[in-house]
Amino acid sequence: MTQSNINVTIPKHDVHSTDCRKVSHVLARIGEKWSVLIIMMLSAGPRRFSDLMRDIDGISQRMLTLCLRGLERDGLVKRTVYPVVPPRVDYELTPLGGSLCEPVIALGTWARNHIAEIDAARAAFDQRAGVEGDPPARRICPDVTGRRRWKAQPSPTQSLNSSGRGDTP
Repeated sequence: MTQSNINVTIPKHDVHSTDCRKVSHVLARIGEKWSVLIIMMLSAGPRRFSDLMRDIDGISQRMLTLCLRGLERDGLVKRTVYPVVPPRVDYELTPLGGSLCEPVIALGTWARNHIAEIDAARAAFDQRAGVEGDPPARRICPDVTGRRRWKAQPSPTQSLNSSGRGDTP
């Protein structure tokens, strides 16, 4: 074996390292339901809060506020408040936030190119698992340790017993 063939694999990452945890937090922010949409909407230029609220279907005012605040904290979005009545607040991408647009577009393109394969895989999985249609709605519930965990909400055809859990039909 020659020297050039010895270290051909990438070394494993220490998932408990500080760097890995930091990267995980950044990816969690970017992977949030609304963050990518907000970033792409701001890629066209500054937008007012009310414009974003109107144009993002299904987002609540509180969620938009929280997402924008998180993106601002991470240095991806700049918030500018103008001293007028009523108050005017504009949001725009920082250079760091703008640098995220290219990878986001690449992910969107990948998803669009593979959506038929993903839909087929989901249908095959659901058929094997005996699931019909979309999976049940999910909600966050604290468990006995106080940690938040996803739990399936009962479907409209399921009844709730005295413990609040859905009985399977």
